[in-house]
Amino acid sequence: MAAKRRKLGNPLALTVLVQLTEKPMHPYEIAQTLRSRGKDASTKINYGSLYTVVQNLEKHGFVEVTGVQRQGNRPERTLYGITDAGRQEMVEWLSDLLAVPAREYPIFGTALADMGVIHPDEVVRLLTERLSALEVQAARGRGGLEKLLETLPRLFLVEVEHQLHMLDAEIAWVRGFLKEVEDGTLDGVQGWRTFHETGEVPPEFRDLEGDLEGPEEGVDPEM
Repeated sequence: MAAKRRKLGNPLALTVLVQLTEKPMHPYEIAQTLRSRGKDASTKINYGSLYTVVQNLEKHGFVEVTGVQRQGNRPERTLYGITDAGRQEMVEWLSDLLAVPAREYPIFGTALADMGVIHPDEVVRLLTERLSALEVQAARGRGGLEKLLETLPRLFLVEVEHQLHMLDAEIAWVRGFLKEVEDGTLDGVQGWRTFHETGEVPPEFRDLEGDLEGPEEGVDPEM
């Protein structure tokens, strides 16, 4: 099952649609609401790009202008509301995201794939630094979640909870990987060291070249 290609791909657009199911809002109010509810932990919110997202949603008929808000001497603010087409798009888009696992390419995975060009001792130092930063992030995240739970039901914070679980999983993996590199139990670590100490590719790595070629013709690499 593949996710449908959508007219808009920015996750912030989906978040905007969800917020507008509550009531018509102007972009600044949307941003304030998202931040007050801790949604900036799961969605990248940029005030400038938010206006562009709303304009694109209007262009595709997913939101429409419903009025203008005037408060004292402040400039007028245009209010936007979700349309029927926007509600349908929102539900279908959200359903796809919940049901269909997306093939993602996190940048940390790219770094791990290419780290062999760095000496293992230096990789240990760098990952130790990363581990410390991750532990700080996790501690801050748990503190922030506890604070938000004082005013919001857990239902509205499950994405923050999920992020913390993923963070804890990465911390556990990095810690275990570091131990294997340091105590020499990681399969291939000796050849890795040899490569950096001699400048030559170890024979056991050269023998792998044939095994590392692409999948056979007709074989789906994602299966």
